Amino acid sequence: MWTLTEQHQVDGPIVYGYLRLHRSTPERQAALTVTLAQYCDQHELQLCGIFTDRGGKSADDPAFAGLLDVLLLSGAYGVVLPTAHHLGGKHIATRRREQIDAVGARLLFVRGTFRTTASSAGRSVMALTGAVPRGRSESARRSP
Repeated sequence: MWTLTEQHQVDGPIVYGYLRLHRSTPERQAALTVTLAQYCDQHELQLCGIFTDRGGKSADDPAFAGLLDVLLLSGAYGVVLPTAHHLGGKHIATRRREQIDAVGARLLFVRGTFRTTASSAGRSVMALTGAVPRGRSESARRSP
């Protein structure tokens, strides 16, 4: 008789973390590292390393270049970042998204994976988190 798959130790998809830290303390770096590790544990991803760039506003930061090399050689599932902000400014982030996409990896964000307009922000966040607006009870949320 076969045992259930859930009873076997199975490695999750391989991911790498990326942090771009500008004037950051060692404590903040440690906290962000823990955040990435917790996210990966929650989503059954195997975090194999974290690449960290400090300062610079260059699209050619050394840790990001190393990340691209590892992604290309390993065929990893994706890259985990705390927020999209860690990709850099608008133009650099766009270029980096294209580079990660070109090697076939996915971008995974711990927070802030979408943009909303001011008028729809409250509804979008509530829909994603299941939050109850102030002044409404749990039963009011369930009724149409």
